[in-house]
Amino acid sequence: MNIHIVRMGITRCYIIQDKGTIMVDSGPPNKLDSFIKSMQKASIDPKQIKLIVHTHGHWDHIASAKAIKETTGAQIAMHEPDKDWLEKSLNQLPPGVTTWGRILLKLTSRYMRSAKIPAINVDIVLRDEEFSLASFGIPGKVLFTPGHTMGSVSVLLETGDAFVGDLAMNGFPFRLRPGLTILAEDNLKVKESWELLLDKGAKKVYPGHGKPFSAGIIRKALS
Repeated sequence: MNIHIVRMGITRCYIIQDKGTIMVDSGPPNKLDSFIKSMQKASIDPKQIKLIVHTHGHWDHIASAKAIKETTGAQIAMHEPDKDWLEKSLNQLPPGVTTWGRILLKLTSRYMRSAKIPAINVDIVLRDEEFSLASFGIPGKVLFTPGHTMGSVSVLLETGDAFVGDLAMNGFPFRLRPGLTILAEDNLKVKESWELLLDKGAKKVYPGHGKPFSAGIIRKALS
């Protein structure tokens, strides 16, 4: 299995390749050129990508979805509570759950709220039950992991690699060290979702912001 990091501005998206190829998140607005350059560098034909799983509906994770879908022909999957954010171009922001989270939101909310999200329909509406990725050639599943948003999901591979969007963060300006999210609609559900991921075998965390890190750091934070 190959995992490729696709840097899309402040957001890290991922390409997962095994028998098939999928993408996790699509990044901020106007990042199609960055996406194409990353695919060229990784020697991946964009049309190999058959599915784009969006971990949640915030602008910095979905705003290039329309352009990338039109380039790849991939299906888009999102969970029910967040799908309107892409289909109706809604730009929502979560509250801060730490002191720095609240400060950061005040400093950047005007900029973040100005981001435009080109609307496009979601092809696969994810529910609360597990969604297998076997039909897309990937040994793993999508799990419902609410908390950062109420429609947040994570991709968990059989290897223990977990792609969690903003359920965790690891990089300036969000965090100086890896750890739990600083922004969330329901912080209790963030912790419950992490307990689920750890129970299901998460070993390595691939956040939407910052470098991958050991899931042991999250286990320690929860304890």
